[in-house]
Amino acid sequence: MKLLAAAASLIVATEAAGIGSNVQSVLQQVIGLDTHQPKPNILFVITDDQDLELDSVAYTPLIQKHLRDKGTFFCNHFVTTALCCPSRVSLWTGRQAHNTNVTDVRPPYGGYPKFVDRGFNENFLPVWLQEAGYDTYYTGKLFNAHTIDNYHRPHVNGFNGSDFLLDPYTYTYLNATYQRNHDPPMSYEGQHTIDVITEKALGFLDDALQGERPFFVTVAPVAPHSNVDPNAMETGRITMGAPVPLERHQHLFEDVKVPRTEHFNPDEPSGVSWIRDLPQQNQSVIDYNDHFYRSRLRALQGVDELVDTLIKRLEESNKLDNTYIIYTSDNGFHIGQHRLPPGKTCGFEEDIRVPLFIRGPGIPEGYVQDSVTTHIDLAPTIFDLAGIPPRSDFDGTAIPVTPDFAGRRHEHVTVEYWGKGIMEGTFGGIGPGGSSMVPNNTYKSVRLLGEGYNLYYSVWCNNEHELYDLSTDPYQLHNLYPSSAQADDDEPRILGRSLSQAITRLDALLLVLKSCQGNTCIEPWNALQPENSVRSLRDALDKRYDAFYERQPQVSFDWCAAGHIIEAEGPQVPLTSRYGLSWDNWV
Repeated sequence: MKLLAAAASLIVATEAAGIGSNVQSVLQQVIGLDTHQPKPNILFVITDDQDLELDSVAYTPLIQKHLRDKGTFFCNHFVTTALCCPSRVSLWTGRQAHNTNVTDVRPPYGGYPKFVDRGFNENFLPVWLQEAGYDTYYTGKLFNAHTIDNYHRPHVNGFNGSDFLLDPYTYTYLNATYQRNHDPPMSYEGQHTIDVITEKALGFLDDALQGERPFFVTVAPVAPHSNVDPNAMETGRITMGAPVPLERHQHLFEDVKVPRTEHFNPDEPSGVSWIRDLPQQNQSVIDYNDHFYRSRLRALQGVDELVDTLIKRLEESNKLDNTYIIYTSDNGFHIGQHRLPPGKTCGFEEDIRVPLFIRGPGIPEGYVQDSVTTHIDLAPTIFDLAGIPPRSDFDGTAIPVTPDFAGRRHEHVTVEYWGKGIMEGTFGGIGPGGSSMVPNNTYKSVRLLGEGYNLYYSVWCNNEHELYDLSTDPYQLHNLYPSSAQADDDEPRILGRSLSQAITRLDALLLVLKSCQGNTCIEPWNALQPENSVRSLRDALDKRYDAFYERQPQVSFDWCAAGHIIEAEGPQVPLTSRYGLSWDNWV
């Protein structure tokens, strides 16, 4: 299989390079490959702020029918920045946010202007797919700060057809503004944005189906994101209220409540930094949170119908069997967990786990894949599905779309955030002066899922630490880090080693990941111990390496910066074993 894939990639490369047909013919004869088989089409649907941990998928029966039952569910899929614009730029480039340096939703550290300034308008997924022979289309939300004033400075590259939602009307369900191709923006006041995007998506899908080339169609509805008053956006006093469902869905789920898990409005505070100072919510706040949750589920019904409509159109065209359908979200969402008002931006499971379904040729039906996958892996995966050789600047790798997938896998997720925490809803004004923004929400963290361990380790910009063992504490209520100063008989152990010994490995791993590039992001242990067969936390915890890890510089911050400023982020380079020192030298 590896030889076949390599040869197929070589043929694609020879075509792209303009090499003569004789060479291609020989390669085809050697491996018995018919390169005239059409490349697969790809339909990509990305929602906005959709949770996985709060069970939103359970309320979308059509998505379950078409994608979960007819495709594969990736149950351990994570975003690497729990905020829409940085997460989306990472998705479209295959790079961590510390490598895109798009870390916020608006300038100077993020948004569409920063995306352009960083050169990505000429160098991201749709441009690469067009170069590989695909027709590309997009409708819905692309990035924040993509506005009615700057949409043409410059126009977005890479799409045969596009119809973008524009700020300040992106999140206004009944007053959206879209901008088609190079036409002026058009207001859809009074029409529900889901109805509008459904019509636009069907139009682009029809255009794609009538074309002679394979297609990549992206549909990016704004649901279930909060509703935002555009006038408030202009004043800077943003109120992010409950989403507005379609009228036909407003009566649904009247008795549904936010899942009452152990970490929903807990009696004791949890977390660190500003999260630990949150007051317990009173009944009025809890009731509002339940209303907010129901509104999100109702808003998702329009997305459920949208997916059903698109798949039916593919069935009618007889193109469904040669089309991969990918469904995900830009980040997760919390409501009441850890006493938090509605929002994202945290490193907790609710914010970083998102749905991922893939359906298409060769994808098992009704299968659950438990390998660790991330948004950084999606661009490499789309390349793999399209038969395009991976780029050397990808920070991720193709995900296992089949059970017998032979590619490289990883056990880690690099989770990073800079700037302000964003609180939503009527009771979200918990920041200074009642603001919905909380400063100093900068942190770096690593999420690890391996054989016999399930961990989250973070370092905040105030140099507070968190360590959760999710195998015994799935709701992240008990921070193990303070007990790591001195081992005792009652101290929890990780793979038989003390917390302090495990933390030295986790911190060294995070030191690599917080500034990794390319293959180092995929195989970080190799950056620490290239001379040893260390590929996982389990390997690194070998007693022989204790002294080596104890001497590593520790992850720390010099100050809390609002963006990715390297000078604020402490040590950048770990010690490595590549200098040929024997382990006796570390003792």
